[in-house]
Amino acid sequence: MVQWDRVTRRDVLHAIREYDRLGPEKFFSEHGFAPTTTYELVLDERRYPPKAILGRAYEFATGKRLASGDFEGGKTGAVKVLTELEFSIQKKV
Repeated sequence: MVQWDRVTRRDVLHAIREYDRLGPEKFFSEHGFAPTTTYELVLDERRYPPKAILGRAYEFATGKRLASGDFEGGKTGAVKVLTELEFSIQKKV
């Protein structure tokens, strides 16, 4: 089980900036994630894939890379962690 206590809001914002800089395709390709299917992280009216962003934030926080299969992305996984860090999560339309 992944311990999320070292991941901060700042780590998540760092991952979001990288996503914006690289664009979705390159971000997914470099970090081994895929587009979101159920939920989106919403920040400043932009939408992001919660699991991919949190996975990259974990790497910023710990130096350890997570694969997509290493943790859950839904309500009990990435969505829960990001909500606890006070990010807005919405169901994908």
